[in-house]
Amino acid sequence: MSIPVVEPERYAEQLAAKRDYLESTFATFQPPALEVFESPPGYYRQRCEFRIWHEDDDLFYAMFEVDAENPKNKRVIRLDQYAVASERINQLMPQLREACRQSDELRRRLFQVEFLTTLSGEALVTLIYHRPLGDEWEREARALEVKLGIMIIGRSRKQRIVLTRDHVWERLEVDGRTLHYQQVENSFTQPNAHICQKMLSWAREVTAERHQEGLNQDPKGDLVELYCGNGNFTIALADNFRRVLATEISRISVASANINLAANGVTNAYIGRMSAEEFSLALKGEKVGRRVAEMALDGYDFSTVLVDPPRAGLDEQSCEQLSEYAQIVYISCNPATLAENLTILTKTHQIERFALFDQFPFTNHVECGVLLQRRAV
Repeated sequence: MSIPVVEPERYAEQLAAKRDYLESTFATFQPPALEVFESPPGYYRQRCEFRIWHEDDDLFYAMFEVDAENPKNKRVIRLDQYAVASERINQLMPQLREACRQSDELRRRLFQVEFLTTLSGEALVTLIYHRPLGDEWEREARALEVKLGIMIIGRSRKQRIVLTRDHVWERLEVDGRTLHYQQVENSFTQPNAHICQKMLSWAREVTAERHQEGLNQDPKGDLVELYCGNGNFTIALADNFRRVLATEISRISVASANINLAANGVTNAYIGRMSAEEFSLALKGEKVGRRVAEMALDGYDFSTVLVDPPRAGLDEQSCEQLSEYAQIVYISCNPATLAENLTILTKTHQIERFALFDQFPFTNHVECGVLLQRRAV
């Protein structure tokens, strides 16, 4: 990987390049005008992980730059600060490094550090070791929690020591509402909370506008969501629909999503632990069992599907399943696989809204949002 170089004065230039790339890549689909959502140019990542590099009596945070001509060659890059990480992470980096450098117990065979922070300044730090952790480590780590105002988790092989708790509480401001999200250590959460707020607002807007004559007998209809994670979109969109059925395969994320539903007073959503492929079979009546029965699929009248897949995108079977819904909201972290999927989806649907969310400034990564509406027969 290459280490992003943050140059705020060039932010508009790099964002324009991403806009041009998307407009060129998707021109064949004749989408509407691209909506562009800016990020802060720096200090935007609420979670980061660093290797710890030991040199004699010193230690420092490190990342590795890969030689493009010979991927086996990696150059160690020392990081004392990291301009893409949140201000809270940058504040903690030198304090944590110095505390570990001065403590034989905290530094010995420390391999990696992971930071998880929130917009309000909560911080959870995971220290990963290549040795067993004992009482002395716990004593010093607890003292460090107090000193730095953080929470700490210690990890090593077959060990996970949670000193205070294993999560932070993020508060996102979306359309005049404060949404509360439990974000658990070592599970997926949106890294750029500023852009996440804009994505949620956009998704609320496009699904609120979906009520067209003949779309659904119920003016609200029901939403089905695939890859729901910890309920990020589920919670924000719930009041746009009569009912929501969301699915997710990760046990930790499902548990967190249910906690988040309760924390936000959402009562019209159900989280099912099931992969997108299994859910497709359940809808066709080809999969049965307790988890399918608990979903009570016969009680839903789905008008809209929201999908936020991994970088690999969707397989052909999943695209065909999506094509059965009147409206599709597709959130994508990989324009290449999104374009592949749209070659299938646009056979039955047309693109009504198209958005660029600059999730990772000064990198090549681009996040997209697409609203598709079924074509009139």
